[in-house]
Amino acid sequence: MANVVVIGTQWGDEGKGKIVDLLAEHADVVVRFQGGANAGHTLVIKGEKIINHLVPSGILQNKFCILGNGMVVDPAVLLKEIDHLTSKGIQAGPERIAISETAHLIMPYHRRIDVAREERQGAKQIGTTGRGIGPAYEDKAARCGIRFVDLIEPDTFNERVRAALEEKNFYLTRYFGAEPLEAGPIIAEYRGYAERLAPYVANVSVLIDEAARRKRKLLFEGSQGTHLDIDHGTYPYVTSSNTLAANACCGAGLGPKRLTHVIGIVKAYTTRVGRGPFLTELTDEIGNRLQEKGAEFGSTTGRRRRCGWLDAVLLRNAVRLNGVTGLAITKLDVLDGLASLNICTGYEFAGRPVADFPASLKVLEQCRPVYETLPGWSEEIADIRSFRRLPKNVKRYLARIEELTGTPIDIVSVGPDRSQTIVLRNPYAPKRPGAKPLRSKRR
Repeated sequence: MANVVVIGTQWGDEGKGKIVDLLAEHADVVVRFQGGANAGHTLVIKGEKIINHLVPSGILQNKFCILGNGMVVDPAVLLKEIDHLTSKGIQAGPERIAISETAHLIMPYHRRIDVAREERQGAKQIGTTGRGIGPAYEDKAARCGIRFVDLIEPDTFNERVRAALEEKNFYLTRYFGAEPLEAGPIIAEYRGYAERLAPYVANVSVLIDEAARRKRKLLFEGSQGTHLDIDHGTYPYVTSSNTLAANACCGAGLGPKRLTHVIGIVKAYTTRVGRGPFLTELTDEIGNRLQEKGAEFGSTTGRRRRCGWLDAVLLRNAVRLNGVTGLAITKLDVLDGLASLNICTGYEFAGRPVADFPASLKVLEQCRPVYETLPGWSEEIADIRSFRRLPKNVKRYLARIEELTGTPIDIVSVGPDRSQTIVLRNPYAPKRPGAKPLRSKRR
């Protein structure tokens, strides 16, 4: 039975939401295993745009959705999202959504600290969303965070809030010069959240295990991208959680033997939001063209995304770190009309080739991308639904991605709508005895 993890291979914003929505049609349970409302998955269904920040994309396929223990959740954002989905006629009650009892809460002081810290950094800002994600993960690691199991126990919650504020107010007032927060209003606000969310709270590790034992098909949805991982990304310009496929187990409470496939989402070019090194960034007319045609604005922050050529060094690093078994290429149609395309196939530092993705930002920032140029295509591909019908140069571009990463392409997206997709291999489809690999069939 296939259990699939979907992760981003770049710096997030690769189009994971659309691919999760596509695969969710074949899954029974969809699990989000890390991150918070700093991520956004944009889906276009019959021309209508829907953005999910916390609830897994599988909710639009009427699948059972789980918010895992690896997440940090702002209950106000979650309830707003649930209400919005309900207003669209989508079932978003406890019969469709479960929240891990050990997932951590984002509190008002987390948001206040997040914003104050960025303002104090000035020109050295990391570029956080200001949603309190980092400070919430800090409290989790410091063992002073507040979990959903605490939220639904009033006495425990009140005690933890008052204890937290003693420290947080000292930090806010004495270090940042900000106003202190009062416990009473916070406790009253979150009591309302507890009343509404208590029916959703469960031991999701047990639910996931039961589903796996019953041969239900599981789909694990990550947020952000590989190179925003707290351990393996371009630190400190990263998020505050582990974004890699391996964290699907820790962030959901599932043993690694249950996982069978890892789908790495690759935007057909590269983008990045906020600060941090970006070797293939284009600040010229082509970069502006990619940004405008690709509508490259953050679905959570609305910030303009930096755009550049595809970076195969980045992709190879992601394939290795995640154990990627298949790639899904998104936004391929954005490259329509370009006379030629560059792919970064390697880096050079001080005139010498760099074998692996550097951990040192000083080294990375001084690296030079080594490009390979491929012919572009003039045809519009948004209406194509068969790999065979794709223009020759599109196939050449895709084949080169496979060669450079050593990984087959399973899915190709040629537009934002669910229908604008070519599926070459469905990880949930049963293998036919004696069937030949798709790679050999489609050349």
